[in-house]
Amino acid sequence: MGPLLNEAGVLVMEDAEKAELLNAFFASVFSANAGPQESQALEEIEEAYREHDFPLVEEDCVRHRLSDLDIHKSIVPDGMHPRVLRELEDVIAESLSIILERSWRTGEVPEDWRKANVTPIFKKGKKDDQGNYRPVSLTSIPGKVMGQPILEVIMKQMEEKKVIRSSQRGFTKGKSCLTNLIASFSGVTGWVDEGRAVDVVCLDCSKAFDTDSNNILLGKLRKYGPNE
Repeated sequence: MGPLLNEAGVLVMEDAEKAELLNAFFASVFSANAGPQESQALEEIEEAYREHDFPLVEEDCVRHRLSDLDIHKSIVPDGMHPRVLRELEDVIAESLSIILERSWRTGEVPEDWRKANVTPIFKKGKKDDQGNYRPVSLTSIPGKVMGQPILEVIMKQMEEKKVIRSSQRGFTKGKSCLTNLIASFSGVTGWVDEGRAVDVVCLDCSKAFDTDSNNILLGKLRKYGPNE
């Protein structure tokens, strides 16, 4: 990537300096840790949550996930290339399913899965402005394999308990900004045809994912979690 402007308005040219500059900026926009009361409440929910049975991580499911890996993806911090995992799917599927099952039930995650290579992705605006980049974490592929069946269970639970409304468009399967635009346009044109006045207010939360409290999100997921 090209040079970046630091807080003093000076262009930073060296890669190490640019990395430190982006690291400091990305860290500055994250929300603070939970307070003592919130942490205690989450610990109580955690104890109750672990008492329930979790869906099994089937070997065939893991093998299927490995066979779908994109072999052109970059190597992640643990050094395991997706091509290797894909070609050895029949060999490692059973062992990996046992690891995933134990990790899911105990809430413990292998240390290598917690590490990530953070890559800055340019969004829009001036390329020398550090605020115009968003961080993307390249994490362990086995960890991502475990995340997929967990996501399916969570989404099924959310749908059954109607936590996600039908009006939710972003990050919802089968829906997008385009379907949202079509639905909004249909509603507005209908009101205009009826001769009604229509006002439209559009809001965009800056760095919403970066500033969201992970502890609050985890607490809500536990509340609506499997077998709750």
